[in-house]
Amino acid sequence: MGTVRRCGRLPVLMLASMAVFAVLFGFVIPASPSAAQGGAVTLEWFGWSHFRVTSVNGKVILINPYIEGNPDAAISVDDITKADLILPADGHGDELGSTVPLALKTGAKILGPGELRTWIAEQGVPRDQLPGGNPGSRMLLDGVTVRVVHAIHSTGVPKPTMTAPYGGIATGFIITFENGWTVYFTGSSSATQDQALWGELYKPDAVIFHMSGDKEPLDAAATIRYTMNSNPNLKVLIPHHHRVNPPAGATTIADVQGALSSMGITIPIMEPVRSQVYTFTK
Repeated sequence: MGTVRRCGRLPVLMLASMAVFAVLFGFVIPASPSAAQGGAVTLEWFGWSHFRVTSVNGKVILINPYIEGNPDAAISVDDITKADLILPADGHGDELGSTVPLALKTGAKILGPGELRTWIAEQGVPRDQLPGGNPGSRMLLDGVTVRVVHAIHSTGVPKPTMTAPYGGIATGFIITFENGWTVYFTGSSSATQDQALWGELYKPDAVIFHMSGDKEPLDAAATIRYTMNSNPNLKVLIPHHHRVNPPAGATTIADVQGALSSMGITIPIMEPVRSQVYTFTK
């Protein structure tokens, strides 16, 4: 929440004089850092683990664009007309999804490990759209910082080739936007104590955590607890990898919320609605 400061008459007159000076002599007065960092990030969930996040300055990031074959898909490839960056967490079909046709359509860059990039290039995506993306790397995108972390999960590719037989290491992503708001997308990772380090280093405001039908609720809750380490910012919890109407016996939000309660954690878990636009500010 921002702080409102009152200005006296003299500072106001000084600012007015500076503005006139700038107009007369063609100078531009740069915006203050606080003004440049304002604005909101929007987030949409389209079913399973497919999210669209739009930055303050309009950069569009697609995470796990699982569309074709997704029984809960709320959007089609034809509906997506813009993307600047695509983040598949691994090469499985429900993470990689429609990454290739979307990249060819929009020209978006794809961040991922070398083995997955090799396979994607073999599908016809130009190499200049495939920057590096192994754990420990980062990408700067016009004020947005995307950090790649590892995920404890298997990986693969839909149709292995001799030169790209699997998808490399599975990953997660920590994204910090122009306004400072930071989200950790865990990918399909199980809980790992490394998440405590990332919580301390990057202090995410939100975690989009893995909650598949067979997910152990305590494992999901441990991911959240680790990410809270030395991190007072974490206030938003969003599940992914789940059906809109879970089958009988599948892990639910209530199950994970109960596991969190057993750890003394009271942060509520959001139940996202497909295609609804959620807005976040720092």
